[in-house]
Amino acid sequence: MDKKKEKLVIDGNAFYEVDLDCLEQKRRVKEAAEKKRQQKRQRK
Repeated sequence: MDKKKEKLVIDGNAFYEVDLDCLEQKRRVKEAAEKKRQQKRQRK
């Protein structure tokens, strides 16, 4: 079975199609930046 790549979000009369691959990539970038900040703090 194929992995879903999009999610439909319904909010009142509006609906959005969310790209799950894009969200996953943004999450990884955010985690990497947070890890880098933590390492920088530990060096001080």
